[in-house]
Parts: sequence; structure tokens; C-alpha cells
Amino acid sequence: MRGGLWQLGQSITRRLGQADKKTIARRCYASDADLKKTALYDFHVANGGKMVPFAGWSMPIQYKDSIMESTINCRENGSLFDVAHMCGLSLKGKDCVPFLEKLVVADVAGLAPGTGSLTVFTNEKGGAIDDSVITKVTDDHIYLVVNAGCRDKDLAHIEEHMKAFKAKGGDVSWHIYDERSLLALQGPLAAPTLQHLTKEDLSKMYFGEFRIIDINGSKCFLTRTGYTGEDGFEISVPSENAVDLAKAILEKSEGKVRLTGLGARDSLRLEAGLCLYGNDMEQHITPVEAGLTWAIGKRRRAEGGFLGAEVILKQIADGPAIRRVGLFSTGPPARSHSEIQNENGENIGEVTSGGFSPCLKKNIGMGYVKSGLHKAGTKVKIVIRGKTYEGSVTKMPFVPTKYYKP
Repeated sequence: MRGGLWQLGQSITRRLGQADKKTIARRCYASDADLKKTALYDFHVANGGKMVPFAGWSMPIQYKDSIMESTINCRENGSLFDVAHMCGLSLKGKDCVPFLEKLVVADVAGLAPGTGSLTVFTNEKGGAIDDSVITKVTDDHIYLVVNAGCRDKDLAHIEEHMKAFKAKGGDVSWHIYDERSLLALQGPLAAPTLQHLTKEDLSKMYFGEFRIIDINGSKCFLTRTGYTGEDGFEISVPSENAVDLAKAILEKSEGKVRLTGLGARDSLRLEAGLCLYGNDMEQHITPVEAGLTWAIGKRRRAEGGFLGAEVILKQIADGPAIRRVGLFSTGPPARSHSEIQNENGENIGEVTSGGFSPCLKKNIGMGYVKSGLHKAGTKVKIVIRGKTYEGSVTKMPFVPTKYYKP
């Protein structure tokens, strides 16, 4: 599945056009017995969701429309994603902020209550264990969401350090929200649609902010954030109310907001220049190499105090050896692990994500190249299936972001 969501979606579309759908359904679902299902699983199937294994879950990669159509509709109208495979949790206690700051690069203490930020969990070598959106609800309550594919290692990592922290007298505890589901509502119609379902004035809630409010009769955790580059929200809702909320959102949008699968989600985040953990970030890649130096708070740069700080702060001072870049390319779309060469045919890096941009109608990708060759406009060659194609380094995002800011 790594880096292959777009290709898998295209393959399924072709197969559904060529063969009997029931036969394909049997073939796809035959091995699904061991997969976890979200609260919306039956709802996805009833609405034509094509279910695939992803991070141990059975998730919709697309619905009746194509990935291309879904991607464009998100940018023009809106999309509703089931992201309940991701793991939401809270850290509570008077020492939850200093505890978390030992594990992430963000200036958590500097966040105002009700605001959040993207951050990175690091290891002792400065590499990324996972990226996460964290929110300081209050000074003694942190809410965060970690990636589905990293859940087990993230929770083990947090628990190990929590035990040591508490053994020294630290006051911190946690709760994992397995009783909740997570929906992502994205696109220009996200706010006006959701406004129909809550009394909270969403025009006064900006990108990165968090509220605990009533939505469609349920107590929800609402964060103005997302993974598409569009304005939007992530909504943590009690699982027993998740289907009703999804139906209400689709109804209030008068059909313009559509259920959208992982295939379009991958295209959207790539167009927005956002990392996919396991492709564009891994245990051996530091936040500085990944272009996320901005996520390391100024106080953290001065004081350190997080795992791998020595490596990371040295890279900030001296510059990293490699850097994440955006790429345009000719020929077929570049894929994860495609070699990047300079104009003389020498290896300078590799592609980590790539695909055809539905909005730009051209190939885009991202990858890592040697420092000094990361400037926008640098000509490169990309090797795809043994053949070399022309390409160039470009700035990201590929499609301008539309976050709702004051």
C-alpha cells in the first residue's frame, strides 16, 4: 500500500469497468475477515465504497466517482472522509505538557489553550517516529491524533516514557478514544455545511483551533484542520452517532459534499505538499530534512530537551545533508523509490511520493535530494521502470492552500 493508493484506485476503477462487480467484491472481501472495521463500514458499502486493506483496517479507497472527480470536487465543493482508523488520545495531569515536550519538537507550553500545531515525535537519533496534530485543550489537557499505521509503536513509545516519568513523581495519565470515530470534512463548503449542525459560530474559529461543542446533538471534539490543503474540520464524534452525523453532513450540503476515499485523500495531500508517514517521513528522516523546521518552536531550538535534540539542533545550525523537495516530471508519474539523478546521470536522491495531479493535470511528486540541489528550478532526471525522464525541482504546495486564518 505504501505510495500506491492512487495507483490502486485507478486499477480498481479499470477492473470495475471490465468485469462483473459481484465477482470483484467477493475477491476483495474474501481476505477482509481479519481487518478492523470503522463504525461507518456498512454505510460505506451501502454507498458504493470500494473497500481495501489499509493499516489493518478495511477502508474505502473510492466510491462511485473516480479519484480524479473526487479530488476536484473536494476543491470545488467538499469531501467527507472517514478517518476513524486514526488514533485519538488525551494526556491529562498538571505535568502533561512537560511530559509531552520530552517526546515532540513543538513548543507545547507556548500554545494558547484551544490551539494546536503539527508536530513530530522523534527518536534518540532525531528521526521521526510519527507526525501528529496536537492541541492544548487546557494547561492540564492535551488532545492529539496519531497515524493508524503508527498506532502500536506510538502508544508503546508514549507508555514507556510515561511509566518512567510517573516513577519520578510526574502527574500525567492518558485516555485512548477507541469509543469515538473521526470524520474529516474538507473543502469550501465545509464550514457553511457544518454551521447548519451546530450553534457555535464557526466564523470565529480559525485554522488550528479546537473546541468541544455540540454537533448534530452529540458532544464532539472539533479541530479546524485537515490533510487536503483546503479549509475544513476534523470531528471526533461518539461512534454510536457517527453514521447519523455523516448522513446529516451530506444532507445539509444538498449533495455537493461527497463521501471520499483514501485515493483522493492521497492526491489531495500530495497536491498540498503534505507528508505521508511511511513514505515521505520515516524513522531515519529528521524534521529538518523533511522541511518541518518551522514546527520546532523557538524555545525548543534554544533549550532542546526532546529526544534527538542534539542531532536536530546541529542540522538547524549547519544545514542537513538532504532535503525534501517538490518535483514536476514528464513521462509516466514517478513512484515511491524512483531514482532522482542530476543532469549528468549521477544519483542525487529518490522520490518518496508521486502521482498525476487531478487539479494541475500534470505529474507531481516529492522526494529527497542532496542539499545544494534543492533549489526550485533545478533540472533533474527521474528513472521510472528503467527509463529516464526529464523533471525539475519546484516549491510546494503545488496547489495553493486555503486555510481559514484571521
